[in-house]
Amino acid sequence: MKEGNYIKLELPSLAVNEGFARSAAAAFCSQLDPTLTELGDIKTAVSEAVTNAIVHAYPDSIGTIYIRCRILAGDIIEIAVKDKGRGIEDIEKAREPLFTTGGDDRSGMGFTIMETFMDSVKVRSRPGSGTTVTMRRRIEKRRKGQ
Repeated sequence: MKEGNYIKLELPSLAVNEGFARSAAAAFCSQLDPTLTELGDIKTAVSEAVTNAIVHAYPDSIGTIYIRCRILAGDIIEIAVKDKGRGIEDIEKAREPLFTTGGDDRSGMGFTIMETFMDSVKVRSRPGSGTTVTMRRRIEKRRKGQ
């Protein structure tokens, strides 16, 4: 039974771990038999969430990023990316396209990209206590022969 299955990962906020996080999430999702497009979308969203934690939660130090992937009823994959970093002062402002606190080399499109590729994105944050981004995506059932 796939429903109820989950994984939990804990990794340091090092840029090299972003690729591992996206690969691990994709490998877990594969049990739902996603299309390559669905898998690519999920990997992109996970990359954005993890990169946000690396760049914004722990800008001057190495912290821990926690990732939980689980399968919900209806072939829905839920991925939560959590940090215990500096948090977000104004979530609505942070979700605006092109807004960034990460300097000139950041595009400010992280949340917009997550929202584009996932069915839902919820952000909870408290300044000084960290942020949790929870994303969900329904994986479409494929007909035999597809």
